Amino acid sequence: MHLRTEDLTRIEIEYDSGVMPPPYSHIFKLKIGFGKNFLDTQLDLVYTDREEISEDDILNEGFTMDDDYHFQGEIPKVWEKPLKELYTKSKWSNKKLDDEGGVKLLAKDSQGQIVRTIPLNQEDWQFLSQDCIQAIYEITQKEAPLTIHYLIREKETVHEIGLTVKFSIRKIEATVNGKAKEADWDITKELLSFIFLPDYDYGIATESKPTQKGHFIECGDGYWHDMQKGVFNIDDSFDAVSKIKQGFIRLI
Repeated sequence: MHLRTEDLTRIEIEYDSGVMPPPYSHIFKLKIGFGKNFLDTQLDLVYTDREEISEDDILNEGFTMDDDYHFQGEIPKVWEKPLKELYTKSKWSNKKLDDEGGVKLLAKDSQGQIVRTIPLNQEDWQFLSQDCIQAIYEITQKEAPLTIHYLIREKETVHEIGLTVKFSIRKIEATVNGKAKEADWDITKELLSFIFLPDYDYGIATESKPTQKGHFIECGDGYWHDMQKGVFNIDDSFDAVSKIKQGFIRLI
C-alpha cells in the first residue's frame, strides 16, 4: 500500500547491514517529520556485534571504540522534496528482509494512517539515507563538507577546479580558476561516485601541487594523484578514470 505523497507527515527509514561482519556491521533509524520550515529529524546509528572482535581489530579498521551516533534536531526543508519524490517513485515488496539486511520504511499521513513496507529500490533508499546522515554530520560539525580539487595542466592553459559538497543544503559549490560555476547536484554527485571507485597509489602521490602537464586530483586529504600514472580502474568493465576526467572537463 502507498500513502498519498502530498499527505505524508513522517517517514522512518530503518536499515540493517545484515551479514556484514564487525566492526562494519551496523543498524540505523532515521525518523523524519515534515514541518513547515524544516524537517524534524532523529538519527540513531549503532554498530553491532563488536563484542565478537578485539579492540585492536576495531582500531585497525579505522574505527574508534565509540562510533555510535545519535542526533535529534532540524535539517533544512530542501530535503523534503527528494524524500517525497523517492517515496512516490518507489515500488514495494511484501516479503521480509533476508540475512543480507537492507531498508524498511514506515510512512505516516495527516490522517494518522501508518504503512510499514520494504522498498524494492533498496539501493536508492540506502544512498539517500547516507546523504541525509552526511547532512546531519555537517550540521553538527562532526564532519566538514567534502572538498575535492582537480588540476588540468596543458601546454598553454591551466584549469583548477574546486568542488565543495554541502549535503546539509544539497548544494555543490564549484569554482574554476577561482570563479564560481554552476554545478548540478545530481550530475556532480554522479561524478563524485566515480571518484571513489578507482585505486589510488599513495606511494607516488605528492603533497605539493603538481607543476608538470597532465590531469591531477586531490580528494580532500591533501594528496595529489596523477590521473595517468597514479589512479587505476579496479573493474576492467568500467572505466571510472575516464569518467572522472570527462566529468571535470565538463565543468570548465
